Amino acid sequence: MTDLTILQEAADDAQAIARLHERTFGPGRFAKTAYRLREGITHRLDLSFTARVGTLLVGSVQLSPVRIGKTPALLLGPLTVEPAFRERGIGQALMERAMAEARSQGHRLVVLVGDEPYYSKVGFKPVPKGRTPMPGPVDPGRLLVAELVPGAFEGVSGAIRPHIESA
Repeated sequence: MTDLTILQEAADDAQAIARLHERTFGPGRFAKTAYRLREGITHRLDLSFTARVGTLLVGSVQLSPVRIGKTPALLLGPLTVEPAFRERGIGQALMERAMAEARSQGHRLVVLVGDEPYYSKVGFKPVPKGRTPMPGPVDPGRLLVAELVPGAFEGVSGAIRPHIESA
């Protein structure tokens, strides 16, 4: 692979990331439950990363604060990679970096809506059906959780809701 660099997302990356999301997900993305959940909360720049080949932004991952019942967690997504750069491990590298940073900051759980065969490579497992409902329609088989600390999901249940962090 050409020189891939993973960097913490900067505020001035916002326009390039928005264009990447538009190209890769299209306008239908706004109707999805995970997007709706992120409305009203700001993703954490310190836990979000970009992938670049040279100066070209080719991928992005963002983590946003949520709660599962009363338990703090992070919502992973959107994760996106330019189509021409897919199948090169960039998405996995972005997730590994974001999750390692989240773990280092003391976070314990990350949830997402996605395909288990892909996300299981970085430790995501299906949430037992009905244990953590999302605020909108989601295929229960696509709701996944990763424990950043072993046993962190034990006894956790309740609706997944945005978590507005105080500054």
